[in-house]
Amino acid sequence: MSQPGSTTNPSAGNKNCVDDARWPRLLRRGIMENLATLIIALGFIMLFQPFVMILYTYSFITLLVGTLMFIVVSKFPE
Repeated sequence: MSQPGSTTNPSAGNKNCVDDARWPRLLRRGIMENLATLIIALGFIMLFQPFVMILYTYSFITLLVGTLMFIVVSKFPE
């Protein structure tokens, strides 16, 4: 039974639980996954455009960065 005015933490017994309140809003998974998806889409556009060679040159690196970012960000808290 809890005391009046006290707050309970449902994840207090779970040592592996990440405290979501300490993560800045911009580093949450939803926003960063959208950014990673946007970078991947930008890489595809750069890869399939026929006009500028420098965009084609950096398209694979852009795709790789977006994919790695998506993999890492998918581990972030909601």
